Amino acid sequence: MIHSDPPTRPDPLAWVAGSDAPEKRVVNLGFMALTDAASLIVAATQGFAQPYGLTLNLHRQASWSNVRDKLIEGELDAAHGLYALIYAVHLGIGGSAPVDMAVLMGLAQNGQSITLSNTLRSASVTDPEALAASVRQSGAKLTLAQTFPTGTHALWLYYWLAAHGIHPLKDVRTLVVPPSQMVAHLRARRIDGFCAGEPWGAQAMQEEMGFTVATSQSIWPDHPEKVLGCTRAFVEEYPNTARALVMAILEASRFIDESRENRRSTAQLIAGGAYVDAPLAAIEPRFLGHYEDGLGHAWQDKHPLRFFGSGEVNVPYLSDGLWFMTQLRRWGLLRDDPDYFAVVQSVQQTSLYRDAATALNIPLPNSLMRSATLMDGSRWDGSDPAGYARSFALHSLADPAVRHVPC
Repeated sequence: MIHSDPPTRPDPLAWVAGSDAPEKRVVNLGFMALTDAASLIVAATQGFAQPYGLTLNLHRQASWSNVRDKLIEGELDAAHGLYALIYAVHLGIGGSAPVDMAVLMGLAQNGQSITLSNTLRSASVTDPEALAASVRQSGAKLTLAQTFPTGTHALWLYYWLAAHGIHPLKDVRTLVVPPSQMVAHLRARRIDGFCAGEPWGAQAMQEEMGFTVATSQSIWPDHPEKVLGCTRAFVEEYPNTARALVMAILEASRFIDESRENRRSTAQLIAGGAYVDAPLAAIEPRFLGHYEDGLGHAWQDKHPLRFFGSGEVNVPYLSDGLWFMTQLRRWGLLRDDPDYFAVVQSVQQTSLYRDAATALNIPLPNSLMRSATLMDGSRWDGSDPAGYARSFALHSLADPAVRHVPC
């Protein structure tokens, strides 16, 4: 256990009795073996859910497609999810019928990485410029893996490649691999690199299978990453349960970010075989913001993986949902422009989040739109999503020659 005493909360009994009582008291939560699942693991195992009348049953999943399918089928009530995956299901991308989905809250920002193989390192391909030159000169396409066709890792990889003049759907071959299998694929030389969440980039470096060529926070500092996702039907049938679940995970998120010692104890907890099942030495350094790239460089990252950030991490910003839709559109995964604002207002559960955060005295932003400047200098503020999707020099908005793998 991380702590022996129950955490202090404002008026938890107000949320477990009467009209506010959870309609469903046992919640099945899905998660992947990634460090950014920490807040779910802490909430479920360290006493953050019981005061809100909930028991959280954790279910580790083997792939993001499992997460998607089990959410749709109702086997999972909610899950640690890829932001763009939730939107892809809602929009019916991947050949299946659309299912109304919901983003309850953000779970994490930052903390993903792009890894290249030591074979490329031996060929002096150790930076994006050398990679671009290698792609231009090579007769055979490099194979780069990501974790889900409509997931955040695919979109970070595509964005980073395109920013360096490499078309991600034409100049390289991409492969879908579950995150925990990335290092094995690199070791077997089935892939030349990958984009995934931690600890798998760090593990590749520790095993001397690869090196970190970019972090996701170098693409977009404090970018949105994983969310607490579920179907819209779950929210409508169990609104009190959904709110109580958000409150429990908000408190767990706040606990993790409160101190370096809490971070260390959390890293030790999630390293266990039932959770991330990886060496603590691969988890803890980057969990604490300390990075090495495997090329002799080390730094304390200014934008490390974070879970709370005074509530900034957890707000279901409308602009964050809009951004992921623009990238699905940019790469032709969305064949037409959706009604961006109608979709995002349906998916992002802003009122539910506001009620949960207000009850916990967690600050709320003045606006549900936030702006950012990304690595290529593009400015995102959410005001014109259709125009933004078309603004990039490299895209595949309506290219019939580009084949998309069903997700």
